[in-house]
Amino acid sequence: MDNFKLRFYNNFIADERWRYIVNGLSVTIRVTFFAALIGIAIGFVVAIIRSTYDKTGHLKVPNFLCEIYLTLIRGTPVVVQLLIIYFIVFGTVKIDKAFVAIVAFGLNSGAYVAEIVRSGIMSIDDGQFEAGRSLGFNYVQTMVYIITPQAFKNILPALANEFIVLLKETSVAGYIALQDLTKGGDIIRGRTFDAFMPLLTVAIIYLVMVMGMTAGVTRLERRLRNSDH
Repeated sequence: MDNFKLRFYNNFIADERWRYIVNGLSVTIRVTFFAALIGIAIGFVVAIIRSTYDKTGHLKVPNFLCEIYLTLIRGTPVVVQLLIIYFIVFGTVKIDKAFVAIVAFGLNSGAYVAEIVRSGIMSIDDGQFEAGRSLGFNYVQTMVYIITPQAFKNILPALANEFIVLLKETSVAGYIALQDLTKGGDIIRGRTFDAFMPLLTVAIIYLVMVMGMTAGVTRLERRLRNSDH
């Protein structure tokens, strides 16, 4: 017991090392939140372009550009994308590492959100488009007022799961020396040469956050099922 107390003191109390965990958690939450917003914005735009092309044949050039974006992002590891954006895209300028991480993870998430949203739009029966046209709506109005609301309801659980994945993916932000939660635990390990406590603490914090988000997704799915009755 005394050994446990000593290790706890050395890892978290001495030199206020607990701040590495708290500050890192703040960075992780901030990066995840803003990356998710970017991912949603990019994902919806790309999904609408691609689904419009699939249904009407219009927007051929934008659809081609979207396919290139999806192929590049989904075909390469997020760590490589993060390093390219930091060392190549922003390599010649002094820039906030958190901003770089937000951009990198946002671009990565946007590709997966796009496919989730597109699948939701394509799952809506074509009769809904015909219903919109019978009401006097044009294609855009039909998408905005009839198709998108139904698709969004169907894909909410999948979107929520994507954000859970995004939260865990941000743990590689330490590759650009951003002091996120994982990096904070690793810094403590490097100071105390004791890997067990700091890394286990980091794992538990991630687990608690993921369990909380998973519980939220489960409740959301239940409410959506109940609203269908």
